Amino acid sequence: MAREILILRRLHHPNVVKLEGLVTSRMSCSLYLVFEYMEHDLAGLAASPDISFTEPQVKCYMHQLLSGLEHCHNNGVLHRDIKGSNLLLDNNGMLKIADFGLASLFDPNKNQPMTSRVVTLWYRPPELLLGSTDYGVGVDLWSAGCILAELLAGRPIMPGRTEVEQLHKIFKLCGSPTEEYWKKSKLPHATIFKPQQPYKRRISETYKDFPQSALRLIETLLAIDPADRLTATSALRSDFFTTEPYACEPSSLPAYPPSKEMDAKRRDEEARRLRAAGGRTNDGTKKTKTRDRPRAVPAPEANAELQINIDKRRLITHANAKSKSEKFPPPHQDGAVSLVSTNHMDPLYEPQDPSSFSTVFTQEKNSVPTWSGPLADLSAVGKQKWKHKFGRSSKQPATARAR
Repeated sequence: MAREILILRRLHHPNVVKLEGLVTSRMSCSLYLVFEYMEHDLAGLAASPDISFTEPQVKCYMHQLLSGLEHCHNNGVLHRDIKGSNLLLDNNGMLKIADFGLASLFDPNKNQPMTSRVVTLWYRPPELLLGSTDYGVGVDLWSAGCILAELLAGRPIMPGRTEVEQLHKIFKLCGSPTEEYWKKSKLPHATIFKPQQPYKRRISETYKDFPQSALRLIETLLAIDPADRLTATSALRSDFFTTEPYACEPSSLPAYPPSKEMDAKRRDEEARRLRAAGGRTNDGTKKTKTRDRPRAVPAPEANAELQINIDKRRLITHANAKSKSEKFPPPHQDGAVSLVSTNHMDPLYEPQDPSSFSTVFTQEKNSVPTWSGPLADLSAVGKQKWKHKFGRSSKQPATARAR
């Protein structure tokens, strides 16, 4: 989280979500990131049965996405999880790249190994699936190419269920790497996943109904060799944005009802429930079909297999916070909007004394008012509860209170 905060503080662009401040709670050992409010995300809008994007609208969204990525890359930041649910939209049509939890700082002039366990599976480039730890801006541009094709097709173009299946879908659509690429890349999983027979590239014939300018951009962004992909700056100069119909202005986009990925998930769960019940609604009438063509569906979470470890760490931290609750400051000193000290960068670091958590400076002066918790004297309430439960004074050893 410290790395995410540092990255967000160095980014200032209309198409990157703004970190307004932090809310820290010493009582619960929690830290909350405060962002500007956005009414929609692109995944929720794309999955809505009542919304269909026109070509100027797609160009508007893609121009904003690539502009935000250009700013990130120029400031040495890789997002590493571009997908529809991380692209937020407000009622003014502004798109903002959000969720920098997997983002990383990089230097294109230095070779620094990075993990390949990033990017949600459906938008993960082949070099990461093959185990590459030496990569650059190409990973974000591959995801952007998947987003562009998804907006035009109305559904995800490569929804794999496993890494092996995902790689197979990529090879079937984009072709398999050349022998030269296999030799020069020396990827860790090359011997395992290298197909016995080469696959032919089929993007043009699969999406022959796409506008030609869009097809040319998709062909470049979805190049198997990351060296052949455009930069965000080059993509913005492509004929996709310079030929008619031009991208519409964000302010001219329709005013949609609030729609997020969670809304699409609820619709999918309801549809599954109806299918299991024989296609009938609660009142016994048969549900009618509301749409003919397939629509986008929510993407899986990035690195879902790592979530178990995160949940375990949260449980441990929560348990430790309970056992040390008597050391936290009074409520009136709790909960300030600020940026935390970044002396301890290790997310697994746990200070011996919770009072060592600090909130030392704000994002912008007077940008967000200071927030404080309830002013009730909880220490007095705690003493009364202790006396009522144990029939003795609360002045007991810390080990007894912790139990």
